[in-house]
Amino acid sequence: MRWTPSFAAWTLSMAEVVAETERLRLRGWDEEDEARFYEVMNRPEVMTHLGGLQSPEEWRAGFTRIRACQAEFGHAFWIVEDRANGDILGFCGIKRVNSPGSDMIGQHEIGWRLRPEAWGKGIAKEAAIASLDLAFGRFEAPHIIALTVAQNEASWGLMHRLGMERREDLDFVDSRFGPELNPNMVYRIGAEDWPAARAAALS
Repeated sequence: MRWTPSFAAWTLSMAEVVAETERLRLRGWDEEDEARFYEVMNRPEVMTHLGGLQSPEEWRAGFTRIRACQAEFGHAFWIVEDRANGDILGFCGIKRVNSPGSDMIGQHEIGWRLRPEAWGKGIAKEAAIASLDLAFGRFEAPHIIALTVAQNEASWGLMHRLGMERREDLDFVDSRFGPELNPNMVYRIGAEDWPAARAAALS
């Protein structure tokens, strides 16, 4: 699976832009994004806390779930692009919890996955703030869940910076993964808490 550069202009013109920030564009997915995203994101350093490298078939199933969520609910883990050059930096957005073993199936969940070139620059926080604004604004979510594992310090560190509350009572074992990626740690933030948390995250 390889992305052909001639697809670029068509992809950008057809995919819905859901938010823009100072540096980023969050947008929906087109068919051509399946190969393009896989090429830049399926790397050991990206996937180490996510079950390891994916086969093309595994990623195709993930891509299908993302687009199905977008079609059903109007939101998903959106592509994050660099506004300056259109490069894919990863994804960030809102889906519905579908993890086996969770008691939160169907609740709104924020998630992100960025390529290493985007790490350590505040890009994940910038994209996550835009996603939470959409979740609590356009999509009127009562609260948002975030999932991670203990080894992924960068992930749960960002959850803290976003003002999310650690909820050990909601932790669960995801049957798709072994003990090295379990239990799933749960963080949560309510709509009523987001304005103050947002201000603190931006300060």
